[in-house]
This record gives sequence, C-alpha cells and structure tokens, in this order.
Amino acid sequence: MAVLSGVIRVMEKAARKAGGRLRRDFGEVEHLQVSRKGPADFVSKADQIAERTIYDELLSARPDWGFVMEEAGIIEGDESKPRWIVDPLDGTSNFLHGIPHFAISIAVQEPKLGGGGWDDVTAGVIYNPITDETFWAEKSRGAWLHDGRLRVSARRNLPEALIATGIPFQGHGDFGEWTRIFGAIGPQVAGVRRFGAASLDLAWLAAGRFDGFWESGLNDWDTAAGCLIVREAGGFVSDFRGRSQPIHSAQVLAGNDALHSKLHKLLVGALKA
Repeated sequence: MAVLSGVIRVMEKAARKAGGRLRRDFGEVEHLQVSRKGPADFVSKADQIAERTIYDELLSARPDWGFVMEEAGIIEGDESKPRWIVDPLDGTSNFLHGIPHFAISIAVQEPKLGGGGWDDVTAGVIYNPITDETFWAEKSRGAWLHDGRLRVSARRNLPEALIATGIPFQGHGDFGEWTRIFGAIGPQVAGVRRFGAASLDLAWLAAGRFDGFWESGLNDWDTAAGCLIVREAGGFVSDFRGRSQPIHSAQVLAGNDALHSKLHKLLVGALKA
C-alpha cells in the first residue's frame, strides 16, 4: 500500500477542494459566466475559482514556492525552491458542454542545481472530480491510482493497441501535420480516441487503459504531471524526434517501450512524406 508523502497530500487536498466546487458548478453549467480568450479558447468562472482555490491551498502549505498557472501565469517564488505547475480545469470545452470528462493537474518541478532554469518534475497529481479518481506519482516511487500501483499496458503489437490523441481545432494546432500522422497510425492500430483532456489521456495510458498517445501544441500545465505519471508507470515519453525532456508539451509521444518505438517510426515516416 502506498504511503502518501507530505507534498502529495498537499496536492491532493488542493485538487479535491477545487474539484468539489467544479462538481457543483458542472451541475449548473448553463448558468456559468464564460468569456473568450481567443478562437475556441474559453475560460469560465469555474476555471478561475478552481485556480484560486488551488493557489490558496498550495501557497498556505509552501509559501516560498513559485507557480506556473494557466490563468494567472508565472508567479515567482524563492529561486532555490521548487515551483507548482497547475491546470485548474483541463478539458474546459468538455466541462462547458456538459461532458463529464475533465481534470485538475498539479505538478512539482525542481530548480536546476546552481540556478539557471528548471529541472525534473518530481511529483504529480491528476484528479478527476466526476469519477473521484486520483492518479499520482513521485519520482522513483512509482505511479498510483489511489493506493493501487499503475503499470502501462503490456501490449506489444499495433493491431491490438488503442491510441489516444488530441485533434487540432480552431486557432490551435497544425491540421496538416495531424492528418499525416493519423493517416500513418490510424490504419495500423485497433482504434484512435479523442477525449479532450490531455492530462487524463496520459493518466489513462499509465493505467493501461490506452496503449499510446500523441499530441502537439499543448502547454506545460497540460502535461507536467502526466509525463511523470506515465514514466513512473514504466512508460516512455518523448517529443516527435524521440528526445526526452522533463516536460513535453509542444510535442508528446507516449507509450510502453515497444509501442513507443513503433509509433515513433510511423510518426517520423509520416512527417517525412
């Protein structure tokens, strides 16, 4: 049975507090105040309240840590201390359309020794308020769903694999690139799914529900926790060129070792065509 560390407890408490409010707001979604930040880019009062709730909880627990937040942006802390990376509502369009598939994502990123930037993500929590599922991981401690250990799927063959993706939409992403990749991967696999919340796609991959995932044009707060959870569940995460970094957002390709390699080969071939 997993023993939650202090930092995971802090993150889960913040996520659950914000998640309770999101559940209530989800039931009243037609009454929410919604504004538009850009093409097909919406923010609701629920996003803002959830982010403020998480911020207040995390700040109270670690007052000298900084933040990277979807709505508030970068809030500097002590440069020698870690920072929080927060997405208060991943899957806003699902939320606003009454689709019960969205999540809160919180990660911890460490500063580089000696300063000069940011290094590994060492803890992550992804919380689904509708299903009350908490996916979490700490570096070198494994990945977990509540107190059950997570492992990526053991499927090795593409015809058996269910792959998740994110599809470009108005003002976001490269339709031509995505179409070429889908044209290469789609005919080779058992199915491709698009659920609209990248954090949950990565958490589900870690849980073995999906076998692979690709998407581009995301933000650090969408993937910081998910990348760690996949890796701690035994998976591989890279960009489209196969390079590994602490956080992947501009380009994400994930899977177990065998499927990551096979998907990468198809993806590279598609982009060369």
